[in-house]
Amino acid sequence: MKQKIAALALVIVLLLVALLKISDVVHDRQSYRQIAIQGIAQSLAGSQTLTGPLIHRACTEEWDVASTSKEVRSERREFVLAAAPASLTVQGASKLEPRARGLHATQVFNLKASLVAEWTDLEVLKPKQEHAGSRMNCGQPLLMMAVSDARGIRHASVKLGEQLLALKPGTFYGSYPRGVHAPLSPAMLQAAPLRAELELELVGTESISIVPLGGDTRVQLTSNWPHPSFGGQFLPVDRKVTPEGFEASWRVSSLASTAQQDVTQQDPAKRRGPCPAYSEGSPSGACVEAFSVTFVDPSNTYALSDRATKYGLLFIGLTFLAVGMFEFMKSLRVHPIQYLLVGAAMSMFFLLLVSLSEHMPFESAYAIASAACVLLLTYYASHMLGHWSRGLPFGLGIATLYGMLFVLLRMEQTALLLGAVALFAVLAAVMMLTRRVDWYARFKQAEPVKPEPVKVAG
Repeated sequence: MKQKIAALALVIVLLLVALLKISDVVHDRQSYRQIAIQGIAQSLAGSQTLTGPLIHRACTEEWDVASTSKEVRSERREFVLAAAPASLTVQGASKLEPRARGLHATQVFNLKASLVAEWTDLEVLKPKQEHAGSRMNCGQPLLMMAVSDARGIRHASVKLGEQLLALKPGTFYGSYPRGVHAPLSPAMLQAAPLRAELELELVGTESISIVPLGGDTRVQLTSNWPHPSFGGQFLPVDRKVTPEGFEASWRVSSLASTAQQDVTQQDPAKRRGPCPAYSEGSPSGACVEAFSVTFVDPSNTYALSDRATKYGLLFIGLTFLAVGMFEFMKSLRVHPIQYLLVGAAMSMFFLLLVSLSEHMPFESAYAIASAACVLLLTYYASHMLGHWSRGLPFGLGIATLYGMLFVLLRMEQTALLLGAVALFAVLAAVMMLTRRVDWYARFKQAEPVKPEPVKVAG
């Protein structure tokens, strides 16, 4: 008996090594998928963050300073004046379509947005002298709109009142160099209140972030994607998610956000830059505040396969428990190699699941892999346990395990609760079935009988 227990322990160790190897395969394939997605983003455009519209102008101040040797030398300072809009309204609609590289695909969004920005006054753009008698010189005011990845700009146009302005690449604004700008005439600074209307078509991957730059920022986004993840510092005040897509709206006041101060800060050393992927754990305070939508891809079967593999050892343990119950209750003898073959079949399920899910929907791959393993184990158990009447209940139990695993994978929020209840039910069933078993007698029957020593006469 002790030898069999040691052999079963060795079998479990071997199966654990096999599961770890399968888990490594899943992680490798997941890495390949991420490399493919990054390749698509590098060829097209990555996550996008919209900042603006904003009006800014670069200025210099020069003044004369008399030294002790009565020589006069000039000093100067350079600074940038920026005016954020008093109100900003964004209406956007995004359409997603798949892009693939080899076996791996990701979703690419095409955002068509209309932005309306209004400035009640532009006094902040008028320079103030810090030195008496100094000479002030300011460049042409620029109306700019910044994005994270300018390669994604498909179209952009801006109207100031009824005048259509010519847009040029770049923003010429410190931490936000990518985007577009339009030169304004100095006379326009006297025309406050000012209203700018900007039309933008932008493509990218994974997520869209918007900086609430207005004194009052209102954003409404719609999309045909039914799996959004809302992140950043501000969640939507209203949202609706259906199988056909989602609608979400935000309203953020400058009283609740430091985005205006962070972006328009005159000191470049204190000005915070945009976050590259704001919804994915950007450090608090390291970049300007924003809110975002990440387009979660549920077709990432490797994440589901990885979660399934983590249940592998538990599944093998429950299966061995069922075999052991048959062995002790029916006085059967099951060899450790038979345990090993049953565990190998259980392990092969996870490898089949990963490989099949690369070529078909996850649900179909799961159904095929689980059906193949259930049929194989039912057939083998019928011979291992001595009769079909024992093999069929065994196969039904394995099918129940696979069904429970599928439910756990799909119900992520309640997976722990369902798993705990299922394990409690299994434990309760084992205790009820074995409540009258005399374990001492069972183990004594399983021990080999030692032969009596032969006495030689005489």
